[in-house]
Amino acid sequence: MGRLAALLHRAKNSHQPRATRRTFLRNVVLGSVGVVALEVAGAFGFLMWPLKTGKFGSTVTIPQDQVPAPDADPYIDREGKFYLINNKEGLLALYWKCPHLGCTVPWNASASEFHCPCHGSVYDRHGVRTAGPAPRPMDLMEVEVDGSGNVKVNTGKITERAAFDPSQAVPYKA
Repeated sequence: MGRLAALLHRAKNSHQPRATRRTFLRNVVLGSVGVVALEVAGAFGFLMWPLKTGKFGSTVTIPQDQVPAPDADPYIDREGKFYLINNKEGLLALYWKCPHLGCTVPWNASASEFHCPCHGSVYDRHGVRTAGPAPRPMDLMEVEVDGSGNVKVNTGKITERAAFDPSQAVPYKA
């Protein structure tokens, strides 16, 4: 018991300065601000994190029998959010989002064009703007053809472009 009494005596008579009211309140405010900042950062971090919905953001495989014939209407992949076009130059995977304000651009089969319903942009079979306020052509997704003739579209790799160049198309022979 002698050691405990000595420790208590030393603690009672120590000359450590006590925290002032001002220091205590400053520490409480700084701690509260820190906790709120962490909560806000967590909330915004969650909101800013990209969400993968369905096949979008991954590689989508289209079987050879579903690849459209040359100059036919495009193959539409709703989960991957793209159109697969087969032109004389080859295959193009067009991201279906309008470069103007992000509306979904549907294929108009009777006109063989894409027509944006929001602001009237019109795109040809290559995704090149022919009318409307869009600043550039539709974006492309990366396309590969495997040895069996199946088409792989990487929906996670989207490329902006200024114009159509035949080298953007991937050659395809069914």
